[in-house]
Amino acid sequence: MINKIILTGRLVRDPELKKTDDGVSFSTFTIAVGRNYRNSKGEIDTDFIDIISWRKQAERCVEYLGKGRLIGVEGSLRINRKKKKERTYINPIVNADRIEYLDSPTK
Repeated sequence: MINKIILTGRLVRDPELKKTDDGVSFSTFTIAVGRNYRNSKGEIDTDFIDIISWRKQAERCVEYLGKGRLIGVEGSLRINRKKKKERTYINPIVNADRIEYLDSPTK
């Protein structure tokens, strides 16, 4: 079976570095990805995709990336489900295997 995602988008906010209970570093962030067609109003819709990276890659993301940076992400799709009361919340997230920085920092 194949589970492969390739996205190009801009960071919505700065990545956050966290650690698991076992001490493994991970970072989470969201990228805005424009669709490749226009809607009925002639506008390009945007999807906001959650990304997670691990270990050294996560630490580099926090160090070098910031809001507005253009990146490419290659990874796999995970679907997280949470039940609260009688509702089930579905949260898709991309587990990043590779992240490419596609522009230069403006700092």
